[in-house]
Amino acid sequence: MSSMVVLGFDGVHTADEVLNKARSLQKEHLIDLEDACVVERDNNGKVHVKQAVNLTAMGAASGGMWGALWGTLVGVLFLNPLAGMAIGGLAGAGAGALSGSLADYGINDDFVKKLGETIPQGSSALFVLVKSVTEDKVLPELGQYKPRVLKTSLSNEEEGKLKAAVATLAQ
Repeated sequence: MSSMVVLGFDGVHTADEVLNKARSLQKEHLIDLEDACVVERDNNGKVHVKQAVNLTAMGAASGGMWGALWGTLVGVLFLNPLAGMAIGGLAGAGAGALSGSLADYGINDDFVKKLGETIPQGSSALFVLVKSVTEDKVLPELGQYKPRVLKTSLSNEEEGKLKAAVATLAQ
């Protein structure tokens, strides 16, 4: 089961840097991220949400592929496979993009927006769903960014341990 952790950072683009660092640690099999999201609050107080997974683009690509395939098959029946492929691809891409934009995968968007409005101006937050992590190797890598634990889905005991470990990193 995945655990959600929300880390806060000083600086508008710091959470983006930490997400890039986490992705490099994922390639080393030190952390397994299911989903991630970056929230930035600029100096004017405007909140910007960046999803790690673009579901609209994924839906359009998948829908376009399946639409082209089915369009070609239907086109063969009507002796015009190229037109069927083109029409099917366009219809599939449109339907896939629509379904992708309506899907909510991983971290709840409403939760992200609500918590994003509470972070200070000129700062950022990183929302991650973590399947597994090698804490003793990942936490020191994140120490230079001076993270703060804002919210977790961990038990009170595990959250306390995480907060203590992060607090020692900031010193």
